[in-house]
Amino acid sequence: MQIHNNTLIAECSAYDFKEMLERKKVKSWLKSVSAFANTDGGSLFYGVNDDGVIVGLENPQADADFISEMIKARLDPVPEVQLIPIEHEGHTLLEVKVKAGTLTPYYYYQDGTRTAYIRIGNESVECNSQQLLSLVLKGTHMTWDSLPTQVDASKHSFIILANTFREQTHQEWNDKYLESFGLVTPDGKLTNAGLLFVDNCTVFQSRIFCTRWTGLYKDDAISSVEHRANLVLLLKYGMDFIKNYTMSGWVKMPNYRLNLPDYSDRAIFEGLVNHLIHRDYTVMGGEVHIDIYDDRVELVSPGAMLDGTQIQDRDIYKVPSMRRNPVIADVFTQLDYMEKRGSGLRKMRELTEKLPNFLQGKEPQYQTEATSFYTTFYNLNWGENERIPVEEVANRVNSTLEKYPVNEESSVEKFGENSKSSVKTFGDTQESSEKGSEIMQKGSEKKFGDLKNKSKSIGKTAQKIIDFVISDPSMSAEAMAYKIGISSRAVEKHISKLRSMGILSREGADHGGYWRIIVNPQTEQ
Repeated sequence: MQIHNNTLIAECSAYDFKEMLERKKVKSWLKSVSAFANTDGGSLFYGVNDDGVIVGLENPQADADFISEMIKARLDPVPEVQLIPIEHEGHTLLEVKVKAGTLTPYYYYQDGTRTAYIRIGNESVECNSQQLLSLVLKGTHMTWDSLPTQVDASKHSFIILANTFREQTHQEWNDKYLESFGLVTPDGKLTNAGLLFVDNCTVFQSRIFCTRWTGLYKDDAISSVEHRANLVLLLKYGMDFIKNYTMSGWVKMPNYRLNLPDYSDRAIFEGLVNHLIHRDYTVMGGEVHIDIYDDRVELVSPGAMLDGTQIQDRDIYKVPSMRRNPVIADVFTQLDYMEKRGSGLRKMRELTEKLPNFLQGKEPQYQTEATSFYTTFYNLNWGENERIPVEEVANRVNSTLEKYPVNEESSVEKFGENSKSSVKTFGDTQESSEKGSEIMQKGSEKKFGDLKNKSKSIGKTAQKIIDFVISDPSMSAEAMAYKIGISSRAVEKHISKLRSMGILSREGADHGGYWRIIVNPQTEQ
């Protein structure tokens, strides 16, 4: 807090200015005390008008005594408050500093009615039922996902969770994990988190709504589907839908194929994990939405920032990890779906920036409203009004592309009502590198000349490694080896060769860093 030209300048938004103490309308300021205690703390400044100009108080000691008396009489429990007199150029103002409480909710009490308030922006608003439940849980040092239910765990199975654990960690599953993960209580009851991971999940709000819209707005839908299942399946269903309704181009480099996807697969995966983990499950009428447009993919879930701030006003590289559902988050960590350090927002941007066709200004964006969190991924192959031809994308990626053949017949099949697949890529990325080379050559020999002296193909395994790096730059060599079905040592040999050829590089530590494709080695010296 600073004073400049007799004007109070506060350093945060958690404050209220009061020109004078209203003794007959104590609710007008006591609700702010309740809100500050229930949220992240804050201060009321008495003797300061709405413009921040210091006018002073006539009797600050009497005002301080009255404020202290009313807080003790009208708030339950009584929050921790400091009354701080401030002298400035002959004026005395009073700061009522309210500490963020640990015994939430802090109620304002009058005429037999108890009301709790929270801080949203610069207003103190009455809690709704979901917000009140969250405060009750916070005050008991518990979270919704950790609460026990009356459902017997013996009547439910976790086969999907167990199989996913084996596939992701390459370790054997043990039923003892259910209790250590917080899914089952010591007396054999499911927790709320346990209900979200059983095979036959019946939690009503465990749903995702997936829609592929026509164009750039919510108008006509090409496809719309609702999934209601456990969290492991919801993640799979959501990713499958996104992959089915997004596209990928590719270009032939001298000795390998370079994929140019619309989005980073791993970044979107991180985003969907983030929304499933951190959503507010106390909102019965809410669910996660996946909306795909021509130029973007939007993920929306109920539940804003836990500390009441707006994510769009924060530096995402400095946002601390705060978990609304720590049990669910820990299970996803055990499944190797996320990192313990909680760096999802930063990682989504970094993964997107590693794509060879990334453009500045198309980083994932985050936004919060009063009760919702939005993540937006932008199509890297979309211009202002239409899809960018793959040749233009390729030329931007590699300024010396004229030396190499480019797919002349690259195209995208328009979405059709009766189309089974709905999407076709610029080049069939499911086929082998060798076959892809043949297709590219047939359509480009006349344009690019004699290809007899072209470089020898790097081979199928090395091509798979490059594809993995484009899909997930954070993938470890061990994970690549498991997916390909060869030894880690063999993968490391291929990686070493790709690095020596100037195609592949590593940024950061071996664990926690990123792979990078060098698409134009001549300019990377």
